[in-house]
Amino acid sequence: MTDIASLTEGIKADFETLIERVDLVNSELTVIVPAKHIRQVCLMLRDQKQYHFDMLIDICGVDYLHYGKSEWETNQATRYGFERGVKRLGTEPPAFDLAAVTDSPLQRFAVVYHLLSIKHNHRIRLRTFLNDNPPVVDSVQDIWKSADWFEREAFDLYGILFDGHADLRRILTDYGFIGHPFRKDFPLSGHVEVRYDKDQERVIYEPVDIEPRVLTPKIIRSNKHPDPSVEKKNV
Repeated sequence: MTDIASLTEGIKADFETLIERVDLVNSELTVIVPAKHIRQVCLMLRDQKQYHFDMLIDICGVDYLHYGKSEWETNQATRYGFERGVKRLGTEPPAFDLAAVTDSPLQRFAVVYHLLSIKHNHRIRLRTFLNDNPPVVDSVQDIWKSADWFEREAFDLYGILFDGHADLRRILTDYGFIGHPFRKDFPLSGHVEVRYDKDQERVIYEPVDIEPRVLTPKIIRSNKHPDPSVEKKNV
């Protein structure tokens, strides 16, 4: 069994032409892989004896829309409890430069793979970034059978397509569900609501009748503060 540092150096040497970046932070190894090479990298990590990543622990999607933007200033807080007064920014903050972090062009979606080598007791994280029109990456279902449901979940919640998946369909939301609920631009109230219609004796879908809400700053509740000198104020 090699240590994590030796594993990192081996990954850099053996996958030099197939990967973009290798990060080792707090003994956690993350490898950035271009989408076009993800299958080849996964096969090599599974089959080569020095790696033997025989178990896929998880696949998850990530939506980087608005990543790095802050809507509220929260530099003031009370000394009591967890309440805080915040002030909304007057202008839209600048977009976060994802390329500075990933060494890749700005891409909205990513797929993250968590692998485990039982033989060597090593874990590795693979991350691949996808374009948004639509986001597509090769399936690894035939490499690890556990990818079946993980890829269906990422498709259902993020709308990420896995090319070559044998049965890519929704797994958590309903058959008639509209959209992908983990996308950052999906409305909090959704698009449709469900109710049982007594006349039709069935469940029906209707456009949601809840007005969209915008979160607003709350007041600092000081009426029961232990310090009587603290005044109640709206922020």
